Amino acid sequence: MSLAQRVKDILLSPKQTWPKIAAEETDIPTLYTQYLMILALVPAIAGFIGMSLIGFNNGGQTVLVPLLNGVSSMVISYVLSLAMVYAIALLANRLAPNFSGEKNLVSALKLIAYSSTSGMIGGVFSLLPALWPLGLLASIYSLYLLFTGIPVMMKSPPERALSYTAVLLVSSLIASAVLGIISSIFR
Repeated sequence: MSLAQRVKDILLSPKQTWPKIAAEETDIPTLYTQYLMILALVPAIAGFIGMSLIGFNNGGQTVLVPLLNGVSSMVISYVLSLAMVYAIALLANRLAPNFSGEKNLVSALKLIAYSSTSGMIGGVFSLLPALWPLGLLASIYSLYLLFTGIPVMMKSPPERALSYTAVLLVSSLIASAVLGIISSIFR
């Protein structure tokens, strides 16, 4: 299946797409090289263009992030987003038994990778920093994708999916804050 078709399917018909994803044979390197590494480029590149080439308005004046800072920020955000997906997949896998689910690292990585699709595609709104609310909406839709994918990918009962999603969300927010602090050291 093509990347574009998978993106379209998971965004527009997630309940029908999750069982197809669950049935697919894959491994972690393939999932990264054929899906995640490509999609993670969207917010990284859009953020660079938006902040360093287009700029943002600050009191009637356009402010641009210097190119070297923009490039380093782009690379750091790209690498950290790939690491974050893996870290949250490890957590989703570790938590599965707590929510009456089954541990399976590849399934957990598929769950986190494909549920992140909306947020990564929504990264295109970083081209114009004033459009950040649209990027936020895209990220919120990723939570819905996660919620619908948990019962299929982690075999957790549907009634446990909401609490499983909530724990992963809180954990992701904490991890994002920590990674943000770490990445600010290197900027």
